[in-house]
Amino acid sequence: MSKTATYLEAVREALWEEMEADERVFLLGEDIGVYGGAFKVTQGFLERFGASRIIDTPIAEAGIIGAAVGAALMGMRPVVEMQFMDFISCGFDMLTNFAAKARYRLGASVPIVVRGPGGGLVGGGPFHSQSVEMYFIKTPGLKVVAPSTAADAKLLLKAAIRDPDPVLFIEHKALYRAPALREALPGPTEVGVLGQAAIRRAGTDLAIITYGAMVHRSLEAAEALAADGFSIQVLDLRTLQPLDDAAVVAAVKACGKVLIVHEDTRTGGLAGELTARIQEQAFEWLDAPVLRLTAPDAPVPFARGLEEAYYPSAEDIAAKARWLLKY
Repeated sequence: MSKTATYLEAVREALWEEMEADERVFLLGEDIGVYGGAFKVTQGFLERFGASRIIDTPIAEAGIIGAAVGAALMGMRPVVEMQFMDFISCGFDMLTNFAAKARYRLGASVPIVVRGPGGGLVGGGPFHSQSVEMYFIKTPGLKVVAPSTAADAKLLLKAAIRDPDPVLFIEHKALYRAPALREALPGPTEVGVLGQAAIRRAGTDLAIITYGAMVHRSLEAAEALAADGFSIQVLDLRTLQPLDDAAVVAAVKACGKVLIVHEDTRTGGLAGELTARIQEQAFEWLDAPVLRLTAPDAPVPFARGLEEAYYPSAEDIAAKARWLLKY
């Protein structure tokens, strides 16, 4: 029987294999060495690869990303860990105005990955649970990845490390050690492809388009709806920039009705951009308005009960889908 691994172990395995395969790959971030990272993703790396490739940094996100950009311009392949993705705001300038624009300004490759835990559902409160993706999706020159499974976490992280341009790699912290996500991982020579969505469940009555932890809640909702005879497709975007427009349009054509679900806030969330693209590219196949189900426009509550009510549940998704199915 194949050994199974968690989402967190998949991230660790991808980093380890890429460091073994390419001496240009090195890691830098806060507490990633001796401590092994806030979530223990890099535990044991210092002992294997040494302090020249596992670099504990000061608490200075702008400096960390700036150092990574400089190293990348000199031919290295740095992987930066944000202790929590929320803290990337402190390095915003270096990522959006230096890393993202280097190819346009200089014709230069900046192969850096900025990775770390994003999203909520773990009681982290307003400063450790934010969905940061939309700050960066609108920035030309950046790729944004948000895997929902252990296998994808490994495959897409390896692809991100090998990509010639900067990639923001968002690992959902609620998925790190989720027992239900344990699975056999792809081998060391397998590498994913950025920019491709995945159909997690086939269906013809309604398409749920989503990513991250909401993929699993959407699958739960789809299962409940299937018990009533509805055929629900669940499309996992996986890469948020560039979006897989072809897969989105195919989902619209297959189902005619679309519900977009994410845990980011409603205003300025990815659902609005997706809705606009569907209107532009697949309007004639729609049998109902495109609906979205998101978190409210409010900070993430710290209290667990309030936090659970803040995010779309499987029951919320199913209820919204039922309304749309009756349209």
